[in-house]
Amino acid sequence: MCPSCQDGEKRKRKTIDLEHKIAIVRQYEGGQTVSFVSRKLGTSKSSISTIIKDSDRICEAVKGSAPMKIKQRAGPILEMEKLLVIWMEDQIEKRTPLSLMTILFEDLKKKEGYDYDQTFTASHSWFNRFKMCANFHNLKLSGETASADSKAAEPFIVELDKLIKEGNYFPEQIFNVDETGLFWKNIPTYIRKQKMPGYKAFKDHLTDLLRGNVSGYKLKPLLIYRSENLRAFKNISKAILPVHYHTNKKAWMTLVLFEDWFMNCFIPEVSYFLEKGIPFQIFLILDNAPGHPQYLNDLHSNMKVVFLPPNTTSILQPMDQGAIPAFKAYYLHNTFAKAVAATECENGKTLCEFWKDYKILHCIRNIAAEWEEVTPQCMNGIWKKILKRFVNCFRGFEKEKALEDISNNIVQLAKQVDLEMDNEDIRQLVEDVGEELSNEDLMQLKVERVAEEERQTAQEEAPKNFVMKEMAAAFSKINEGMQMFEKMDPNVARFSKVDHLIQDALACYKEIYNEKK
Repeated sequence: MCPSCQDGEKRKRKTIDLEHKIAIVRQYEGGQTVSFVSRKLGTSKSSISTIIKDSDRICEAVKGSAPMKIKQRAGPILEMEKLLVIWMEDQIEKRTPLSLMTILFEDLKKKEGYDYDQTFTASHSWFNRFKMCANFHNLKLSGETASADSKAAEPFIVELDKLIKEGNYFPEQIFNVDETGLFWKNIPTYIRKQKMPGYKAFKDHLTDLLRGNVSGYKLKPLLIYRSENLRAFKNISKAILPVHYHTNKKAWMTLVLFEDWFMNCFIPEVSYFLEKGIPFQIFLILDNAPGHPQYLNDLHSNMKVVFLPPNTTSILQPMDQGAIPAFKAYYLHNTFAKAVAATECENGKTLCEFWKDYKILHCIRNIAAEWEEVTPQCMNGIWKKILKRFVNCFRGFEKEKALEDISNNIVQLAKQVDLEMDNEDIRQLVEDVGEELSNEDLMQLKVERVAEEERQTAQEEAPKNFVMKEMAAAFSKINEGMQMFEKMDPNVARFSKVDHLIQDALACYKEIYNEKK
């Protein structure tokens, strides 16, 4: 066989569907090079370049196409992908680079007793398709971006300064917000073994959204926890809590929660703050976390939202440069102080009894108090790495020195309850994001989540029933919405196609309505 024929056999033409094409366009627009995208997808550079050149037509094709159906897998592959979603959510919260997992598939086959001969390989191309189906578009494997991108950070700082200068923004108008996970009831393993035998490790966590501006002003924290109605909140209105309390079954930020916070918490708070004669023009800096909507600039005319370049959070994100570490250290200090006070009073508790009685409401109060402890000097000093102007306004703040002082105080408090701790122990607690979940952990966590959802459904939700009046109102609202789209859409064929799909989807509800009628 001639070499050219052999080469032709090796290079089989690959068909790239519309969904993958738009994903390639988005990756390129997000700053990834043609070579990088080519290597990641296993597609030739010429094909990637052709798709990018044709990006306008591809985007128009997406706008005019009907929703794409996703093929569902079955057996252990489907179960593995469900567990992989849980694992990825855990890694996202910890801001840990992702790595491929292949052994999980075999573990599932053994544990669940699947009679399944199909083999599975967690290739990069499979992982990219899985991310798209699971809506994890912004995630990268650990081998792709192992270190912070300092080359991308330098031109961004220059461009950021240009935007601030052109917009004539004041320090009071420039804000940064960032999420951090908090294992709010965590203590070191060796302390549990020495002083609290029988006390089970408590891995419950929550997410805090902390925010402030260049002048050092801090806004009320947002707290996301997994449960809405807790016993600790009995006879307590959430409106008077010292935090904005929101819930999510995974206790982490989502696009819906962020948009709700942005419109109903952030904008009203900064509007009130800026009534002191400063124009209501806000410049907000965010990272590219999956829970941050890219369309925030469209929600308010007085808001300018700028996103950090990919993989630069650790070197540019202001809140990460001292505010969040200081907050966590203060939280740990306050918790130990309360433990000492509880054990030293007349009818003192044991350390184990204190931790068992430490509830989420105590945690919320501590979070609010310790956020207040973060000084204006700290909130001002965290902007040094990202801003070229207002540098002369920065007051002295040394991150490492401040954290060392707090750690020393915690060590002294620990000694009062006969705990041997040093500064390294404190650092590990402040930076703790928990261990990576094992395959057994993932399978157990899935079982626990299902059981918890069933329990909450049984206890908190009233039985669901179809009510004719409410069904009629729902049909009416859907029809009103479709009429609005019909007035806006110049493409009659497209609207007819979408309307037909929606009416087909609603057929089951209409049948129920007719039966009741």
